[in-house]
Amino acid sequence: MEFSPEDPSASSLHVRASADSLEIMDDIKSKDRQEMESTMNNSVLETAKYPEIVFATTSVSASRLGEGRYQANLNGNLTLHGITRPVTIPTQVTLMGDMLRAGGEFSLLQTNFGIKLVSVAGGTLKLKDELKFSFDIVARRE
Repeated sequence: MEFSPEDPSASSLHVRASADSLEIMDDIKSKDRQEMESTMNNSVLETAKYPEIVFATTSVSASRLGEGRYQANLNGNLTLHGITRPVTIPTQVTLMGDMLRAGGEFSLLQTNFGIKLVSVAGGTLKLKDELKFSFDIVARRE
């Protein structure tokens, strides 16, 4: 991540994540969680075929909220399940000396990325179309 307080629009973010590192955060039984995560990795995300999730900014817009605090919209391309789509990720950025902390959350629909919806536990639990992502990045100035 690069962030320039003098010119926030020159900032950028490039993230690569292992698709099989995603976790289901809903409050469900451990057995159901294991089955859902296995189904998510094998049948939904097909992590063996599409092992990486990639996001790269194409532009950034930001406004200063206060001393060392910014609200930024990271516009970029997200590649998930072999399909690339434009997304906007709202992000709070805080600068503290040589440290930067960026965090936020966003949602997307799996069906927009060619992902089929499936059910588990004999059809009693169905994976939702909407995926919610949250992130917290801490970095030190080089």
